[in-house]
Amino acid sequence: MKIEFDDKTIEFHVVYGVRKKISIQIETTGYITVKAPNDTSQETIMTVVKQHGKQIAEKLQLIENAKQTAGAKEYQEEGKFLHLGKYYSLHELIETAGLSEEELKMNLKKFYFSSCKKVIADRIKIYQTQLKVKPKVIEIEESKTKWGSCSSDKKLTFNYRLAMAPIEVIDYVIIHELCHLTHMNHDRSFWRRVGSMMPDYKEKEEFLARYGQAMTL
Repeated sequence: MKIEFDDKTIEFHVVYGVRKKISIQIETTGYITVKAPNDTSQETIMTVVKQHGKQIAEKLQLIENAKQTAGAKEYQEEGKFLHLGKYYSLHELIETAGLSEEELKMNLKKFYFSSCKKVIADRIKIYQTQLKVKPKVIEIEESKTKWGSCSSDKKLTFNYRLAMAPIEVIDYVIIHELCHLTHMNHDRSFWRRVGSMMPDYKEKEEFLARYGQAMTL
């Protein structure tokens, strides 16, 4: 859904559930989620979002400024980098004292590889049990074109840059690849299985499509 506010388009996604009131959540990447009680009308949701339009627009502008600042301060102590969906100063993620830009970049990549390996290992245990499948091999790799893959010999690979994404987005990629262990193609059975585990998986796909370019070194 989207609204127009002060000549700007504010796009957001709605998640319905058992709750008493509407809440608006803005990720540090600019992704907006509106959580609403079941059976809330679209008109009501639009009205609430418009009422908070000024605050949302200001927040989005701050996020955009942060992204620009992150690029300007790249590989400096206060440079901003994503980790699990939030921006952190470089020195909060790795040791920076006395290191060259090349060393900082190399160490930051190592940090992401290590973080991704740990998160994937922890989260995949949950979903492989629920899906009753088990990969033979799990590897973390560098890729410019894919977030994850599943081979015919049950080897799963995950892009180290996933360590920059929110946990729920990482969970989606894990579920996606685990479902390929029983459904190698993207047929209806595959998507039904994915949807049974994560009904809002399309939102996670859209997140990666929209913000994936920001999840890079």
